[in-house]
Amino acid sequence: MAPGQEVDAAGARSAPFPASWTSERFDPARVEQIYRMELASAEGSKSVPLQRVALLEIGQYLENYLWPHFDHQAASFEHVMSIVLMVNEKFRENVPAWNCFHGRKQVFSLFLHRVFTLQGERSLNLKEKTNYLLFLIHSFQSLEDPLVADSVLRLVSMELWHSLSPGRVKLELFHDEKLLKPWLKLQKKAAASSANIQEKLEVRFLPSLMKDFLQVLDGAVVGSEADASAVLFCERFVEFLIDLLSQMPTRRFGKAVVNDLAVVVKCKLSPLHEHPQGALFRKLVELLQFYADFELDDQKGLEVNVLKRHCNFIHSFQLLAFNQEPKLKEMALSNVGALNNRKELTKWLSKLSVQELKDLVCNKLMLIPASDTWADRVDFLKEVLISAFEKRQSQRDFINGLPLYPTETVMWDESLVPSVNYTGEASLALHKLNLQFLTLNDYLLRNFHLFRLESTYEIRENIQEVLEKVAASVGDEGRTKFRGWARMATPVKSFKITQVKEPNIGDIKPSSVTAEVTFSIARCDPQLRAEWDDLKEHDVLFLLTVMPHLKPPSSEIAQHMTVPEKYGLKYVRGCEIVEIRDEVNHLMNDFTGRVKREEWKPPQGDQRTVVLALDCAQYQIDMDAKAEGEEDPYSSFNLLMRRKPKENNFKAILESIRDLTNEDCIVPDWLQDLVLGYFNPVKLQKHKQLHTVDFKDTFLDAQHLRESFPGEVKFVTPDGDVDESPAPPFRVTFPKLNTKTAIEEIADGNDTKVKRSRKRKASSGNGTTDSETAVQEAIIVESYVPPDPGPYPQDQPKQNSVRFTPVQIEAIKSGVQPGLTMVVGPPGTGKTDTAVQILNVLYHNCPSQRTLLITHSNQALNDLFEKIMQRDVPARYLLRLGQGEQELETELDFSRQGRVNAMLTRRLELLAEVERLARTLSVPDDVAYTCETAAHFWLLHVLARWEEFVAACEATEDNPGIVMEKFPFMDFFSDTPHLLFSGLSYAEDMRAATGCFKHLKTMFQELEECRAFELLKTTADRANYLMTKQAKIVAMTCTHAALKRRDFLRIGFKYDNLLMEESAQILEIETFIPMLLQRQEDGRARLKRCILIGDHHQLPPVVKNMAYQKFSHLDQSLFARFVRLGVPHVELNAQGRARPSIAKLYNWRYKDLGDLPDVQEEQSFLLGNAGFAYDYQLIDVPDYLGRGEKEPSHWFYQNLGEAEYVVSVYQYMRLLGYPANKISILTTYNGQKHLIRDVIESRCAKHPLFGRPSKVTTADRFQGQQNDYVLLSLVRTRVVGHLRDVRRLVVAMSRARLGLYVFCRRSLFEQCYELRPTFQKLLQRPDKLALVLDESVHPTSRRVEETGNAYLVQNGVQEMAEIVNNKFMQMYGAGTVLKQLEAPTNNPAQGEIEEDGNPISQMVVDENPRETVVDQSGVDENPRDPMEM
Repeated sequence: MAPGQEVDAAGARSAPFPASWTSERFDPARVEQIYRMELASAEGSKSVPLQRVALLEIGQYLENYLWPHFDHQAASFEHVMSIVLMVNEKFRENVPAWNCFHGRKQVFSLFLHRVFTLQGERSLNLKEKTNYLLFLIHSFQSLEDPLVADSVLRLVSMELWHSLSPGRVKLELFHDEKLLKPWLKLQKKAAASSANIQEKLEVRFLPSLMKDFLQVLDGAVVGSEADASAVLFCERFVEFLIDLLSQMPTRRFGKAVVNDLAVVVKCKLSPLHEHPQGALFRKLVELLQFYADFELDDQKGLEVNVLKRHCNFIHSFQLLAFNQEPKLKEMALSNVGALNNRKELTKWLSKLSVQELKDLVCNKLMLIPASDTWADRVDFLKEVLISAFEKRQSQRDFINGLPLYPTETVMWDESLVPSVNYTGEASLALHKLNLQFLTLNDYLLRNFHLFRLESTYEIRENIQEVLEKVAASVGDEGRTKFRGWARMATPVKSFKITQVKEPNIGDIKPSSVTAEVTFSIARCDPQLRAEWDDLKEHDVLFLLTVMPHLKPPSSEIAQHMTVPEKYGLKYVRGCEIVEIRDEVNHLMNDFTGRVKREEWKPPQGDQRTVVLALDCAQYQIDMDAKAEGEEDPYSSFNLLMRRKPKENNFKAILESIRDLTNEDCIVPDWLQDLVLGYFNPVKLQKHKQLHTVDFKDTFLDAQHLRESFPGEVKFVTPDGDVDESPAPPFRVTFPKLNTKTAIEEIADGNDTKVKRSRKRKASSGNGTTDSETAVQEAIIVESYVPPDPGPYPQDQPKQNSVRFTPVQIEAIKSGVQPGLTMVVGPPGTGKTDTAVQILNVLYHNCPSQRTLLITHSNQALNDLFEKIMQRDVPARYLLRLGQGEQELETELDFSRQGRVNAMLTRRLELLAEVERLARTLSVPDDVAYTCETAAHFWLLHVLARWEEFVAACEATEDNPGIVMEKFPFMDFFSDTPHLLFSGLSYAEDMRAATGCFKHLKTMFQELEECRAFELLKTTADRANYLMTKQAKIVAMTCTHAALKRRDFLRIGFKYDNLLMEESAQILEIETFIPMLLQRQEDGRARLKRCILIGDHHQLPPVVKNMAYQKFSHLDQSLFARFVRLGVPHVELNAQGRARPSIAKLYNWRYKDLGDLPDVQEEQSFLLGNAGFAYDYQLIDVPDYLGRGEKEPSHWFYQNLGEAEYVVSVYQYMRLLGYPANKISILTTYNGQKHLIRDVIESRCAKHPLFGRPSKVTTADRFQGQQNDYVLLSLVRTRVVGHLRDVRRLVVAMSRARLGLYVFCRRSLFEQCYELRPTFQKLLQRPDKLALVLDESVHPTSRRVEETGNAYLVQNGVQEMAEIVNNKFMQMYGAGTVLKQLEAPTNNPAQGEIEEDGNPISQMVVDENPRETVVDQSGVDENPRDPMEM
């Protein structure tokens, strides 16, 4: 349910329908009655009664009653509309809507036909029209589903143009002559048909919808009153048109109908557009006009130059006016610049009479048909002309003129930044991220706006929290006084603008605006002083003007006031720190090198002065407003606010997006169309493939390789002979694919679903040559003996020990090939191991290429990086950027500074080795003075001696002792742990000698790499060289990539491959930016490979505002969208995390997810859980003390019964000896998390026998982690809530390895359609906790399939508490407690219970627990805290 719209149990009991419709006999009259009495009885302007619809949808009214009994001929109007409402509700709840229809595909197409013809059956009222329209919006946004797309796309095909006026058809064909031929074919076909083409559904559907909308719009305002239902319908219809014009398949032919009916102009001239209740409608019309005028060739899908197009239009208009309109001849002779704006055009058009104007618009320019009912209105005709020919601001100019920091006006505009309790009932004037985008600029613009607004929402919440705490009031002198205290804000002592620079050429805003603000930290404690003193360059601050009321408003009045009205907030302006100085004007936190390290001094005094860079665009807007009589915001700031550094990176990301819009983004050809949503399988086969791949240590033996590649595998020696006893490593040569066949396999196997190819792509890749069709039947595998790596232990390469599955091998093989590779990794399937091996094989096959490694979180990046270090990739080629580097559990420092220091240290070590080598060769000169002298020594003495040695040995190969006799470096290698040469075999000794020479060669190669660090003198230059030249694998988070993009471009950072882990958890734009961190070379993109690894079946990126999540789909990841598009991917199919029985709770969500041998054979997985009859179980928790769930504050859900039960089970486990660090307690809501923490603090934390568990957190925050035992509380007892999102269920069920115990209300969750596969499995076991009380020690020797002497806990919480108490007393009496207290422990009282940094209240839980708990940031539908980068 959406927040604020949940249905309570009382409502469910009073409903005139059952909780489940599975066994109900179908009665058409009952469907009609429910529709008329319940579904069509919405109050006020609401289109549906949400509670009633939600109850029916949760009870599977659609799946079990409406759809199974649907007959397209016999079904009533009410039956069809009931299905429509149920589908709408599923979309509102963000659960799969079309799944239940797939079982009757043909019937579904007939159902859609009924829907499309529904308005012809009977007249719909406004509320029914709105619901009908919402269904159409959802349908047109579901083009990835072929079931929907096949029917929907027929409505926007070229046949739609039969409804256009003849003039509009001529105009469209004039713009694109290639359309003439198919249009003539359609006309010929229509002429041959006996049916009236105008009556065909494909021709009349959209035009009739638009005409009906215009009729409603015309009557939406009567007198001074607006009909709320009509307003809602009009807003929804404009949203529908925006959706049509914002994706190519529907825009291509649909836009002509919108223009022919002049919908945009009529909306702008309608009474609703200027009505006070039409504010949202106006913003929607602006967005509609944006897409109607988008800089795009509608047929070719190519961007057009907006200035060139405007000039061409004006020129054509002038030619026509010169030849056919005498009154406009003077205008025809004017320059284009004189006709750019609305004012000039209006002046010229006013010279024409109404009839002349109508003739010009309708007959000569053919912009609208003369039969249009509006064609006699002068204002309409002028607006049509002006809209067609006025100069429009380009998208780049628009985004460059937009302030990056939000202001108070934007923050509290509900149509832009809705409150968190967005229910989905109303439309919003927001962009949407769906399947497809028009151009890269469109893609960037939508992401820019939504990311900016999401950041605005977070900033708004911070400001509101600060205003509540500072308690502003009016002082004695009328000045603002702050009686309270806020950690993140401080009063301003002084503020002044210090510099305003002249605008750049061609710009109107200043090039920079600098200010100074002074504040005091005298009243701050040492920790808070340190936080303010830690402010550094580029940190973002906010300047606030607070002017509170003389008399504070009453609580009743305050409830209806906005935050600015309530607290007197007048202005909010963002700024960026340039520098910060202390009271004696010393520079603090300098990172530019101006202050030398030895000259640094701690900050002095209590006063701080910060030099700020203000937003130039916002400053210009404010100065323009001041010139018109508005107040100057910069004269009244009295409060300075900061934000947490990890949450305050929005400006840099917005700047990166804006920079991309200003650049000619050259995305690789094979990737660009995919990003825009136009999947073309031909593109995937147009790369130069690697037919031979050296898999190095990927295969453990020959049988492993045979298992990995189905079909014929032929082992050969390097000479081409059959290898009878092959051994790794292997070099594999794959058959050359038939290009045409491969494309067909991709298309067939992935069901491309939508006709997405653009016109310009239609003919590409159809031809194949004979060489392309040649197919090699067998995979050729060459087993080879790698050269001796060297005589020392450190020379030996690190070897892989993971026996990869065939699907993992397929992922590794695909990842090494150029192009896009997508790997779907279900929980526990070894995504990280697969990614590391891809990097390892890629490094050895393409040693000159550089790879960028991106993850969402620092933890995942460190896990990946630590495993890379265990592979055969030299540490000098690894670099870790960002703040998480210090968390790496390694002895080496992989930061830029750490790598520079390591290279300098290594240089000294290598030069010492060179000096020792020189002594052994009796070379007297100082050859080890620098890297350069060492290089000369290599050429003149080392390499020369080696070549002489090789020549001497080759001349006498029959002498087995020749190697030992002639080897020139025997003295240098005298310290090897083993004897170098035996003197018995020439081949073996020569191989050992070659290994020694390789050691020397590697040594001098490393010295050559150190040479640059010797020549470069500054730390910055050395660090930049390391990043741009030296490092082969550079790792960072996606946030760091976006923050530092400008720096990467400035230093010339280059990379060839991109590997992105956790890509299903990363926002679209944060996935896209890392693809463009380098400048292009010769107009071509350097990026060769993009490897995306993730799991779209788990939780998506975190978006705090519900409107941006549900309406705009901002939580959609690029990975998930690619899967929707049908892009081929490899899905790992064997998990090694959980017991097979636990894995079955979620493996139904994946294709063929099985188990690795480890979880079937290892002892820990074969034995049961001590004290528990089952390894997993659902425990039904009834009301405790007469209550189930409670809501102490809005959207903050708690369930005391479940909390007590969970903690009692935790205590029981600890008494049996389960380690605390092996137990995690998870829940689905922040409120319950804090309640459980309070109970833990009260009952367990300070008790040496219990302590804290490893984690007490939400399932969302625990994504990507695991533990042996998980206790899970689902909290809700009235409605299922956000667990209906199956992705959250998958995360919750897949965190446990050995034991999972789910505490919930059985009667609620077992009825949920989406969760049924999991809960059916859970409910095959008793719903009362089954304990084995005669087992007293963990672990047990009982097998997991044996239940032992199971005892069912019948009385829930109270009985479990008694069991724990009795167990404790038994152990105390037997002395076991004392033994456990004396035994060494892992300090169980120090569990990671505060991982999100929130304080824990010291609440003692009793029968009347308090309802005010800390950190009420969690909400119903979005309980996750933002992942810290």
